Amino acid sequence: MDAHPWVGTQLTHAPSHSPMLRVFERIGRQIQALRVPEAAQFTAASALMSYILGVAGQNAANTRALRPDTDRTEFLDSVATAWKELDPDEYAFTRNVAGQLREHDDREEFLAGIDLILAGITALHRAAG
Repeated sequence: MDAHPWVGTQLTHAPSHSPMLRVFERIGRQIQALRVPEAAQFTAASALMSYILGVAGQNAANTRALRPDTDRTEFLDSVATAWKELDPDEYAFTRNVAGQLREHDDREEFLAGIDLILAGITALHRAAG
């Protein structure tokens, strides 16, 4: 979706047998493979799909907002610098993590988020099971 930002609108504006339905099906099958109880499968698949589409949409919007010749490192440096200048009481967390923004890798962060969600899903259902 990063490479083709228009995909998001195509996924959400198609008829009932849309590509979104196929995405949901694929995610749902992976949730089933984790042996998530049937009563929790819809919620687990929906949460995972929402994260995937949310990050993809955010990254696509960020890509569209920047000029094609924008240097990523310079851009992130400027954002991190701006974050460091925010009000320390109102934005204590954001100021604290500003330095990490410069070095982060979008793909690694995305995959770490997927891992976090899956770990939570499996831990929750192992404890209940």
